[in-house]
Amino acid sequence: MINIKKASLADLKHVVPLFDAYRIFYGKESNLLAAESFLSERLTNNESIIYIARNAEDKAVGFIQLYPLFSSTRMQRLWLLNDLYVDASARRQGIARKLIDQAKQLSQATKSRGFFLETGVDNHEGNSLYPAAGMTLNKESNYYFWNVVD
Repeated sequence: MINIKKASLADLKHVVPLFDAYRIFYGKESNLLAAESFLSERLTNNESIIYIARNAEDKAVGFIQLYPLFSSTRMQRLWLLNDLYVDASARRQGIARKLIDQAKQLSQATKSRGFFLETGVDNHEGNSLYPAAGMTLNKESNYYFWNVVD
């Protein structure tokens, strides 16, 4: 059984190791102190919403983080699904799908247009999961990015 709940500052000690593992997955150096500070700031300032997945033993095994945005052309809120991670020991149990379903519920509850995400073309698991979860690959837009420093 998997329980999904909205994370609060009290949950940081459980989310931070998952967030750090997520960053390592994407080639970043481990930094638990910076991860805790970053997530604490997001939650304190209401700049993101984090949901945490816990297994039957109440162990945190995954999380999803969404940031609020707005579409001027649609004149509606949108959510950016920026982070989704499930611990390797808990994969293939439908946890990522449950976290995505929670993002759908958030989108509906906030009367938003929906949510979007970006993932690498080499993320084969994600690129299989997202369409299976009802998401559509946008082939009509170009994605551009500008870095101040990299």
